[in-house]
Amino acid sequence: MADMLHITDIGSQRVLELRLPDSLDPVEFDQLNAQMSEAIVPVQLIVLDLSQTRYVGSSVLGLLVNARGRARHAGANLVLCGLSPQLADIFAMTSLTRLFKVVQSRQEALQL
Repeated sequence: MADMLHITDIGSQRVLELRLPDSLDPVEFDQLNAQMSEAIVPVQLIVLDLSQTRYVGSSVLGLLVNARGRARHAGANLVLCGLSPQLADIFAMTSLTRLFKVVQSRQEALQL
């Protein structure tokens, strides 16, 4: 299985680039959940870049909500960027746009 989470630290900011296949089996999901848990650290800003992800199911949406909670607990702001039109529709239909700060690009997120 390819690494689904790529981490880049830029000063007090951390970029998590999510690269998910169209579907995850239970083992892959557990690995992703563990990687996300380890990636949430006390920094000023965590940018979750979804530009390499085309689709997320309900389990991944739940994982993202949990990541937001862990980020807040660590004192970090979590911002999403790079949502495809399909992902943007999913976030809008599930009202997750109220829960997450969403911007167009990684560059825009890093300027917050």
